[in-house]
Amino acid sequence: MDPDKERACMVDHQLRRRGIADSRVLSAMGEVPREAFVANARQKDAYLDAALPLSHGQTISQPLMVAMSIEALRLEGDETVLEVGAGSGYQAAVLSKLAKKVVAIEIIPELAASARRVLGSLGIDNVEIICADGRKGWPADAPYDGIVVAAAAEEVPPALIEQLKEGGRLVIPVGGGWGQSLQTSRKRGDVLETEELCRCVFVPLVHGS
Repeated sequence: MDPDKERACMVDHQLRRRGIADSRVLSAMGEVPREAFVANARQKDAYLDAALPLSHGQTISQPLMVAMSIEALRLEGDETVLEVGAGSGYQAAVLSKLAKKVVAIEIIPELAASARRVLGSLGIDNVEIICADGRKGWPADAPYDGIVVAAAAEEVPPALIEQLKEGGRLVIPVGGGWGQSLQTSRKRGDVLETEELCRCVFVPLVHGS
């Protein structure tokens, strides 16, 4: 396994050739070592065109879904972004290359701790991993220029709408089971202007106790 070559191949074949056009997103996906965020036994699979299992029934999303979600945020570099469902920390690492600050929420303590360790080992210092219920967002750093959710909800949690800046963008998979839609929305007053990016399958957004 040559991670650098496999990463470059992923960017070219899985992303660029399938419609990801934002050069900053492609560059960030080409920089972040996905193999650092999967279990040692699965590192040989790190650049497969697929989601990969994590502990506690969670997954690290397919690279195309990560790139598509982040591209829809239309980041320019000076934003504060909220990520809900940090999981392994991989998407937060990609976001760290594209935004000024990333607040990433993970409800499972073991995953949150692991994500912190990996991000720290990579020298990424503009991501804060918080163990909390992502449905409630994180008011302390609101409002956010962008919010991206890496787990499916039956409907958009109201707290996320409230914490999104006017004109900000929200990307979230909506639906249950196999009938999910990856949606991108822009906040205009109290209304979200929404369009569908694609059909998708994500793990469900976990409820807090």
